[in-house]
Amino acid sequence: MDRALIIGCNFIFLSKKMKISRFVFFLSTLVLIFSCNSSEKKDKENTDESLKLPKIGLKEASLLVENPLQCIDQKYPYKTSVVYNSSEDVLPPEKIHPSFYGCFDWHSAVHGHWSLVRLIKLFPELTEKKEIESKLLKNLSKENIVKEVAFFKSDNNSTFERTYGWAWVFQLATELKTWDDVLAEELLRNLAPLIDLLEQQTVDFLPKLKHPIRVGEHSNTAFALNLMLDYAQIFENKSLENLIKQKAKKYYINDQLCPISWEPSGFDFLSPCLEEARLMSKVLDNKAFEDWIEDFLPSILNKEFYIPYAKVTDRKDGKLVHLDGLNFSRAWCLYELSNKSDQLSHLKAVGDFHFIKTYPNLFGDSYEGSHWLGSFAIYALGKSNE
Repeated sequence: MDRALIIGCNFIFLSKKMKISRFVFFLSTLVLIFSCNSSEKKDKENTDESLKLPKIGLKEASLLVENPLQCIDQKYPYKTSVVYNSSEDVLPPEKIHPSFYGCFDWHSAVHGHWSLVRLIKLFPELTEKKEIESKLLKNLSKENIVKEVAFFKSDNNSTFERTYGWAWVFQLATELKTWDDVLAEELLRNLAPLIDLLEQQTVDFLPKLKHPIRVGEHSNTAFALNLMLDYAQIFENKSLENLIKQKAKKYYINDQLCPISWEPSGFDFLSPCLEEARLMSKVLDNKAFEDWIEDFLPSILNKEFYIPYAKVTDRKDGKLVHLDGLNFSRAWCLYELSNKSDQLSHLKAVGDFHFIKTYPNLFGDSYEGSHWLGSFAIYALGKSNE
């Protein structure tokens, strides 16, 4: 639906709360319901309802393993965000980031490692298992992690990858913590100094962040808090959990009428509205969340809620290919929300649609997308099964 139409549909919900005249409300409702229904019908004519969410078995897992297995030790091309303090700091990526030097950039290398852990955890019979284990042990060695920590402690680099890359480190830690395996225990021990450092930096940073960052790219605050909250709960870190919940409420509790019709911006791979909604679904109890979501995103309560999936026009443009990631991240948000309340159960089908339309792009893709999109798909699949 276009922006004006969604605003109009939202008006139906708001009118009930504003106590305008019954006559005006009646006329508005008739016109807008007709418009909404007409638009929904037109949109859904473009969907293929025969498509099914793919079932991931051993064969599919082996395909999903391929990209991260190749890229976690692929040195170039590489995009760095390092602050160089002198000419002595100008070193190849593998010297600066001996654990996370592949997959084009640091954060993609982190969630590339997470993807491999996730897949051999779910599919221990993978033929690539031995190779994956070998690469994980090599890259996430105790010595390499010490060097990663030293980099964060170097001048002008303490905020490196804040907060997106930090959140993926916490996600990697969460995956290892919930895996009953000797390899997981060793990797988690090795990773501990980096986890501890980023946890302390998070605790130091959040009280200073007075306003959330609401963009659809890396710095989005709600996305990071979602992964950090999961980490805090799995590791039973009550002080971090309470801080995240406190900050989430302060940032978002009074938000109303999130303009989801303005999404996506051209380079988005996250939905500001949906990431915020899924965070608040974890922070608030059921009744409080139902009240909040009615004010924040009333259109999502409509059983006919629908948003078109985003289409990539140039798969070799690293920024434009972000939109595939948006489809996957929308899917994981919609899956989590659908599990929160019976009023939102219809969102699962919308999430499935976004996933289905994007999944084929994972295979045979250019490096601009292949170095990271698989992680988003794997994460979304996990949420679909919860």
